[in-house]
Amino acid sequence: MNGLKTAVTAWCVAAGITVYGSQKPETIDRMDNARLTAEEVAGARLTPEVMWKMGRVSAPQLSPDGRTVLYAVTRYDMAKNSGSTELYVVPVAGGNPLQLTSAEAPGSDGAWSGDGKTIFFLSDRAGSLQVWRMNPDGSDPCQVTDVEGGVEGFGVAPAGNRIYYIAPTKIAKHISAELYEDLPDSKARIYDDLMARHWNYWDDGNYRHIYVADMPQSGMISSGKDIMPGEAWDAPLAPDFDGGEIAWSPDGRKIAYTCKKLTGVEYAVSTDSDIFLYDAEAGTTHNLTEGMPGYDRYPRFDPEGKHIAFSSMERPGNESDKARLFIMDLDGGNKRDLTAEFGYDALDMHWSNDGRMIYFIAPIEATHQLARVKADGGNVEVLTAGDHDLAAFDLRSGCLVASKMTLSEAPELFVVDAKRGSFEQLTFVNQDIYDRIAMGEVRKRWVTTTDGKKMLTWVVLPPDFDSTRRYPAILMCQGGPQSVVSQAWSYRWNLQLMAAQGYVVIAPNRRGVPSFGQEWLDQISGDYYGQNIKDYLSAVDDVAREPWVDAERIGAVGASYGGFSVFYLASHHEGRFKAFIAHCGMFNLESMYGGTEELWFVTRDMGGPYWSGDPVAKETFAHSPHRFVEKWDTPILIFTGERDYRIPYTESMQAFTAARMHGIPSRLVVFENEGHYILKPQNSITWNREFFGWLGKYLK
Repeated sequence: MNGLKTAVTAWCVAAGITVYGSQKPETIDRMDNARLTAEEVAGARLTPEVMWKMGRVSAPQLSPDGRTVLYAVTRYDMAKNSGSTELYVVPVAGGNPLQLTSAEAPGSDGAWSGDGKTIFFLSDRAGSLQVWRMNPDGSDPCQVTDVEGGVEGFGVAPAGNRIYYIAPTKIAKHISAELYEDLPDSKARIYDDLMARHWNYWDDGNYRHIYVADMPQSGMISSGKDIMPGEAWDAPLAPDFDGGEIAWSPDGRKIAYTCKKLTGVEYAVSTDSDIFLYDAEAGTTHNLTEGMPGYDRYPRFDPEGKHIAFSSMERPGNESDKARLFIMDLDGGNKRDLTAEFGYDALDMHWSNDGRMIYFIAPIEATHQLARVKADGGNVEVLTAGDHDLAAFDLRSGCLVASKMTLSEAPELFVVDAKRGSFEQLTFVNQDIYDRIAMGEVRKRWVTTTDGKKMLTWVVLPPDFDSTRRYPAILMCQGGPQSVVSQAWSYRWNLQLMAAQGYVVIAPNRRGVPSFGQEWLDQISGDYYGQNIKDYLSAVDDVAREPWVDAERIGAVGASYGGFSVFYLASHHEGRFKAFIAHCGMFNLESMYGGTEELWFVTRDMGGPYWSGDPVAKETFAHSPHRFVEKWDTPILIFTGERDYRIPYTESMQAFTAARMHGIPSRLVVFENEGHYILKPQNSITWNREFFGWLGKYLK
């Protein structure tokens, strides 16, 4: 470790960075309600309660000189059923973090000014969420915006001359009381076209718009210029509203932003988003990616403002197509795919300071690594290796800091030596938990599938694993369906949390997940019921042959497409499983098609509508889990959220009804204030208690 520290320090010095005095990092003090109790750590096991006391570290934001990292830590108060976020800075060379904001005067979404003399952030300390600024040591906080209703995001131009903010904007009227003013108590929603609802909210006629204003030397901004006047669509894109889809040019004259300027049925069936360039001085907007039919997102200006890098998917209607790294010459409009010969996605792109290289994250064999490519073309160079996920990073003045996590450790910030591919840990937010809680061993296993392929499967063992014992096991059925089972730490489906309760966890990267090539990823579309289901069983059968697995005590669990997998396996498992748990799963594919919102997803993956007559669609709908309920014979627990509009909660209701009508031991847990995910602290504890209670009843 000391040798690595020296190497990192030398690298920063070579880049012209002053090195701070070396100090032993300290864990950030916990709030009283986040401190571990003796009872919680007595068994040295990870529990849901302990997991919810972990601080959640944001992506890093490097100061322009590369010396200091700005980041946020979010902690949750179980009694209040809510969280608070505080901002910190820490020297790149290491040392103690400095807390800039507090629960009493909160701050989040921190960002450096172009000259590094100011930190901008969001805070609701004055009543509504507004943009504030302060000195890098947290002193002299000052409110920047005073926008009615608050803002949801912002970006300050590197030149410091302008700011944009994101705010809901009323465009259409869908609420009956708005249409009929003499009926103020009417509660109807009225629509003439798709999409009436999205993810976890109904379309109420408000859309996120980008507003631009000059940066004042003093006083506050109460209104800016809407750069999308009258447009009935969102920027950034719904439902994530990711501020990373917007970027300022270095001189603050132009904004590149992502938007899908389609409406109705066309919007529902298409992934055709584009990159638009808005000229803040001329007031004009130009579509940079017109004619590119898939997702085009995440524009990034080079340091001179002459080129834009962006992410692009080729195939329309395929949200899981390869994310290619494109570069565009703003003068001539020429576009080039820099990753055409690279078989993996390019995510989270950053230009080097000299504009000669573009760094990005690449998912490779169920890990996420740092890679780079020359801006003028050439082979992609993968810079790191190992069983970890890099979740985000920043690159300034020759120093690179990344958020790194594994299945056994939540995200922390690390200084990355790109030349050596090595890491030096910078934050230790949850070290006090790791010092007291044992994690299980994670084994990497390559399983042979029924068609002779090799499938990477993570096997997580209980913390006190004893190879002479026989343990119950859990098959983890991944959702998505195009979501990788990587080294990502999760606060919802945590494999270490499952292992800590005494289970061997089997997590296969079955057909349909990314990071193993496009052919492996594409195979699942139109074949929900086929090879990937066989892949699950191959993984279970392979691990169950181990003497330390009790083949008579295996359960299968999963959410979303993983929930579909559970419903389907319930009638096709040939006695392998003794318990099932499905969360927000697809049960009746015909009602799912008619009840979901983003129709491009089901249209592509199911082969078309159930009425289309397409042979692939016919086979898909013929293999809907609800058609095989007569074969169900195993206890099943079903979770859902009433605000889930991606896989409507009625899918889970249908499955529960079918199970009860067939006399299957079953339980339904419905969260009235959750959507597809369980996000609220107390709901999560309830979810985990029901989850492990069910497994304990039938597997132990």
